[in-house]
Amino acid sequence: MRTHDVQLDADYVQWLGEIKARYRSAQAKAAVRVNAEQLLFNWLLGRDLVQKKVDERWGSGVVEQVSLDLQAAFPESKGFSAPNLWFMKKWYLFYTSLEGQEKLYQLGRELQGADKLVDTKLYQLGREINTATPQQPVGDFQKGVPFPMYFALVPWRHHVEIVTKSKTIDEALFYIKRTIAGNWSRATLMNCIKSDLYHTSGGAVTNFADRLSSPQRELAQAITKDTYDFGFLTLEEGYQEEALETELEKQLTRFLLELGTGFSYLGRQKQIIVAGKTRKLDMLFFHIPLNCYVVVELKTVPFQPEFAGKLNFYVNAVDDLIKTEAQNPTIGLLICSNKDETEVQYAFRGVQTPMGVASYNNVQIREIQEKLPSVEELKKRIRFLEEELAAKK
Repeated sequence: MRTHDVQLDADYVQWLGEIKARYRSAQAKAAVRVNAEQLLFNWLLGRDLVQKKVDERWGSGVVEQVSLDLQAAFPESKGFSAPNLWFMKKWYLFYTSLEGQEKLYQLGRELQGADKLVDTKLYQLGREINTATPQQPVGDFQKGVPFPMYFALVPWRHHVEIVTKSKTIDEALFYIKRTIAGNWSRATLMNCIKSDLYHTSGGAVTNFADRLSSPQRELAQAITKDTYDFGFLTLEEGYQEEALETELEKQLTRFLLELGTGFSYLGRQKQIIVAGKTRKLDMLFFHIPLNCYVVVELKTVPFQPEFAGKLNFYVNAVDDLIKTEAQNPTIGLLICSNKDETEVQYAFRGVQTPMGVASYNNVQIREIQEKLPSVEELKKRIRFLEEELAAKK
């Protein structure tokens, strides 16, 4: 087929675009359906391994035997290894205590309606699961704990990472929720678990409870951390704020990952004019779920009370000069080398703008190159030593 045999006008291009969009949608729905089906199967198999007490009934090696039998019956399928079957059992057990069932239900209610995109995905998943498993009698869903529908929004290997690394159900469901909301890759999930996001998230000292209305205050607090890990930066000893800003901008992808999902970067040293004078914000972001600007100020020294006044000034300026009526109040976030909670609380007393203070750590210190001899200097020293040795012979 040759393209010059037909007339490719604008209508054709539009029609072809619609076909491509439909196909991509079909591919996405097929992937969701396959993942939902696989996870439902894993959940029910984990349930069977628990409820039937298979090791007591058929012996301690029965899981390995089931693995061999399933691999023989379905040689083209993956996921029937004995370790994977044990993960299915652990996965089901982890969430199905009375406390776990209640928390599964609570998170399901929280996700529904909290985000239109997530709500749409859940609705679609419900239709896929309900229509895709006619071979599974409805009565079987009444045995044991029902499969949490929103689990199908998270890939199986993510579930394995979460269950094996989380110490509590609350921690596991925290990562489930963040994975769904942020569409996290497995690498992102593993990095967040490694950095202990569950315990550090929402830990900044803030006045959000007093200055923001619900539900913005809860989400605003949740997106902050007590301490940000800047281990991806390498700076020289005695670095100043400008160097810190520069390196953060160079490593923007890593910085955004450390800040968390939802942040959109708008620029560094953003200029605003106040009373005829030019002021510069260290960094300006927009948080999409919060629908608000976030002014980030960086300090390479511990928190000082006067820092709160400057951040308050910038937040008010952004509110008046940049924010629109459709957007929520601007938030200020000060990230400094260290902080004392009592000092921050005193500094925030009487401040009307929503602000938070966090710290950072783990910046790597670069060896100063000038301290090391150059290649030419090393060559000269070697020649000098050779001459000295020759003279002594």
